[in-house]
Amino acid sequence: MTATTRTRSTARAEDTRRRIYESALELFRDKGFEQTTMRDIASRTGVALGGAYYYFASKEAIVLAFYEEMQAGSHQAILEALQDHKKLKDRLRCVLLKRFELLAPNRKFCDALFRHAPDPKDPLSPFSEETRTIREQSIEHLRVAAEGGDIKIPADLRPKLPHLLWLYQMALILFWLYDRSPRQERTQQLMEKSLGFLVNLLRISALPLMKPLRRNILELLETVSS
Repeated sequence: MTATTRTRSTARAEDTRRRIYESALELFRDKGFEQTTMRDIASRTGVALGGAYYYFASKEAIVLAFYEEMQAGSHQAILEALQDHKKLKDRLRCVLLKRFELLAPNRKFCDALFRHAPDPKDPLSPFSEETRTIREQSIEHLRVAAEGGDIKIPADLRPKLPHLLWLYQMALILFWLYDRSPRQERTQQLMEKSLGFLVNLLRISALPLMKPLRRNILELLETVSS
């Protein structure tokens, strides 16, 4: 096989994989994740069922590819957007809005995916080993947002704060998924009010009298993370 032939073969394989991926996302949006089968995906793409399995071991693998692509596509955009904001509240809002912006077109199947969230052994869970890289990059965005803000974070809280903010982000996403208000206005209200509360709490967290509370929060986080 010549180099040209190998290049064409690779290009065809990449094109097939992309078509399977895009067909799957269309079906997840139209029918929902749980109702879609690999046979449906193969049929929509126009490939044999074995061909679909050759590129993706399962529909869960397709969703993981979606997670990875979404995160990779948002990484630089989030970092660049943060440069326009100095206040912590604005920086955190910036990250959250970018996350919702990316999830919005796929909201219909994202709610089904969150049913997998409680089980860290499920590959689709945000807490699973399979999603570790995605999770860590999301936490990194929040770390950058917090460290570049206008509030000095206590030294003992600083290493754990990004993880706490990530849990807060996940709670907001879960609320958003089940928010049936027009244009998810209740989520917007919750985000604004909770961000104000969170930032005010961080603002006073450096006070000496808050040290016992910080210790309790860190102990709780350690329990959740272990």
